[in-house]
Amino acid sequence: MKSTPSRSQFACVIVGGGIHGTYLAQRLLEETSLDRRNIAIVDPHQQLLASFREKARTCGMESLRSSFVHHLGTEPFGLEHFAEGADREDELVPTVDYPPRPSLNLFLDYAEYVIEKNSLEALHVQSTVEAISERSDGHGFRLETTAGVIETHNCVLAIGHGGRYRWPDWAVDVEGIEHVWDGFDRDTTVDHTIVVGGGSTAGHLACTLSETESVTMITRHPLEWEVLEADPPWINWSHMERELHVHPPGSRERLDVIEDARYTATIPTYLSQEFETKLEEGALALKQGEIWTARCDNGSVRLLQKGETRTVADRIVLATGFEPVFQHPFIERLASEIELNRGYQGMPVLDDTTLEWQRVDGSQTSLYVSGALALGTVGPYAPNIPGARRAADRIMKAIS
Repeated sequence: MKSTPSRSQFACVIVGGGIHGTYLAQRLLEETSLDRRNIAIVDPHQQLLASFREKARTCGMESLRSSFVHHLGTEPFGLEHFAEGADREDELVPTVDYPPRPSLNLFLDYAEYVIEKNSLEALHVQSTVEAISERSDGHGFRLETTAGVIETHNCVLAIGHGGRYRWPDWAVDVEGIEHVWDGFDRDTTVDHTIVVGGGSTAGHLACTLSETESVTMITRHPLEWEVLEADPPWINWSHMERELHVHPPGSRERLDVIEDARYTATIPTYLSQEFETKLEEGALALKQGEIWTARCDNGSVRLLQKGETRTVADRIVLATGFEPVFQHPFIERLASEIELNRGYQGMPVLDDTTLEWQRVDGSQTSLYVSGALALGTVGPYAPNIPGARRAADRIMKAIS
């Protein structure tokens, strides 16, 4: 990790040091003419993948939802070979009607192996990007960061959801309510916690907390169980071309297709047995319905649901997801500054071949996106590990 860049000009700067940014840097080193002196990963955390590590461990995730072929390395069976070499095949978890999945520890240890093997931390500039503008000569970009100004010919935005978490209106400014991704300390136990949410994070968190305390999980809709985030064909680029790219870039039709395809707010099927066992044992309770109000009273938090149902607990932990990255203030400023084309609900209008964000006048920019910002082109797996691979396939061919 470097807190300040050793040089101020690069051929490619990747904004974001999560799975997408780290994986892309590896691909650029392996498959383009760029050398490591010309590549930088700008991320505010102390190490690459820090945000992913923290989130996975905070919610109590013990294994990944995706299979063992989806990981940080460029070799499809690299993680499997790593497990075999370390005598850790037992951490490739069997899954009904699906290939084995890696334990979280195996996945992270292999990721660390890949990072060390390729010296990717040497590319890391620990800094926050505050603004991006075009260079005065019209060739590339000027990044204003907390470590100084960096200039680059190519820029890739791999910022995930940008650290903005969804807070329901009823939860704002109520003492005793925390968001799982916003400083929540899982090791601080109480007698009774309410977990609000019906997706994978809520399911993992509820099961984990119920090991040491009473937990009530409140969802708006009946729980839905799915193996993956979307059907497997959506991993394939040819499927995206047939089903998604037939619609205009940035269009509402594309977002409708993605929303229909993505199993949002579903819980992995591998949690079902543990979840049912905890319900039967009384360690976990499940309630369904809209929450109307919340208030703190004598150190307890009281919820009122539709139908006058009341629930009292020591604390409430929200597992309610992220705000849309398309409307992130940083993205709003950037699009305005460079006159970038945006479609329905602010979706970036990208070149489907390269993931280059186009200007309003249709001209090219050498500004690329990966992750949630690329949803309209990469499809329902865009924010996930398979999406990192598909995005890198397109971007690295455009950058030399």
